[in-house]
Amino acid sequence: MTSPAFLKPARAVTPMAFVRAIAKGYERYGLDPAEALKSAQITPRELARPGARVTAAQFEALSEHAMQELDDEALGWFSRRLPWGSYGMLCRASLTSPDLGVAIKRWCRHHRLLTEDIGLALEVAGGVATLRITENHPLDEAFREFCLVTSLRFMHGYMCWAIDSRISLRSATFPFAAPPHRDAYAPMFTPEVRFDAAQASLSFDERYLALPLQRDERALRTMLKRALPLTILQYRRDRLLGQRVRELLRSRAAEATTADAMAGLLNVSSRTLHRQLHEEGTSLQTLKNEVRHELAVEQLRRTSRPIKQVALAVGFRNEKSFSRAFLQWTGHAPRDFRAQGL
Repeated sequence: MTSPAFLKPARAVTPMAFVRAIAKGYERYGLDPAEALKSAQITPRELARPGARVTAAQFEALSEHAMQELDDEALGWFSRRLPWGSYGMLCRASLTSPDLGVAIKRWCRHHRLLTEDIGLALEVAGGVATLRITENHPLDEAFREFCLVTSLRFMHGYMCWAIDSRISLRSATFPFAAPPHRDAYAPMFTPEVRFDAAQASLSFDERYLALPLQRDERALRTMLKRALPLTILQYRRDRLLGQRVRELLRSRAAEATTADAMAGLLNVSSRTLHRQLHEEGTSLQTLKNEVRHELAVEQLRRTSRPIKQVALAVGFRNEKSFSRAFLQWTGHAPRDFRAQGL
């Protein structure tokens, strides 16, 4: 199976530190990485440059060559090999799950059959799902960063592929100091990355766990032929984006006053925000109107606040524009709506 990818294609942004970790895997098995490096068009001089980067295509070529030549999809991280096809087996074992939550739990359980060096676990609390890695045995420092990053990155890529949806991460943590290439972590995960944490982890909205799997055996076979693009190319559609926008409009309306501000709260560009909402068949303005409508109805039914105050509270500049909008939404003026107990 091909390796997980790290960043968008075409640009040389994958840290050379990850390439050196693969070369260390060759050293562990007493083999020469020259052919693998040659297949990826990486010269010994480039390998030695501390701040060098490689493209995703180069990294894919290197990883696939190394995994097959070493017959170890873990590339030397663990106390025993993970023979070629191990991660494909994990994918297949989770594929029949009724929803993503069950699929992740199966993945974590079956991962123990491959290695006990690390353990994966899913926790859910306060509406947030967190996938954690426990290091049961000390990992060699030459492999530790690459192992933890790759394990989480591939898991995230598989999750997105399985439900055919972009899964927006709320945060990512790593139990080591920020590396010199820390700038690579935001594109790989999320801008909300914390180093020197207790464990490696990913956190995301727990509602993704209830989404059904969208893939079958045929799709899996196609994916396993070349899994790398799953984690290079971010999924364009987030099935929960509209819901998340609604929540922010309700809970943080004062901060989400513009498309740019909303996009910032969601850690996406405003262009991406508009495009994804369009793909869901809605728009930011439509969602704003719907949330304003809902809030206005709540205010009119549950409070005796003056109409002017209700208008300001739900985001209108004056009572006149609010009354006009409310009439369009409900067919009633706000005062009539309240008076008639509608």
